[in-house]
Amino acid sequence: MTTAIIVVVVVALAVLVSQVLQRRSVDAPVSTGAIQAPIHLHRTDFSGEDRPWLVAVFTSASCDTCAETVARASVLSSTDVAVVDVEVTEHPDIHKRYGIEAVPIVAIADSSGEVVKSFIGPVSATHLWGAVAEAREPGSVPEDCGDASQEDRHD
Repeated sequence: MTTAIIVVVVVALAVLVSQVLQRRSVDAPVSTGAIQAPIHLHRTDFSGEDRPWLVAVFTSASCDTCAETVARASVLSSTDVAVVDVEVTEHPDIHKRYGIEAVPIVAIADSSGEVVKSFIGPVSATHLWGAVAEAREPGSVPEDCGDASQEDRHD
């Protein structure tokens, strides 16, 4: 009988201590789990740093959508626009540096590395080409054309 009373008292104390500690604990920030594109790129991390514009396409070799995105972006390459395929197994350090957690991600950056437009996931050629045109020459794309981007850094 005495043993049962001691067990009940110990259990009651344990519950009480647990409740006090729960009230004192600070809630950790909640992660939304949202995938984000980089907001700034160090141009020296990518080839074509001498060109005014960079289209960085973060990809994986095992991703069919990535291959389609690279193909769409590649036609934008010019003397003013560098298009770089940043494949994860070839450039794991760059993916880690920019916190790339999903692919494809397309980041369009100016000469200082500021990402002015980005896309997470598949992007149509029209939206990609329009985004680069608008970045290079603001006002060149009518506002009512719609926007499929996940991120919009250009205000």
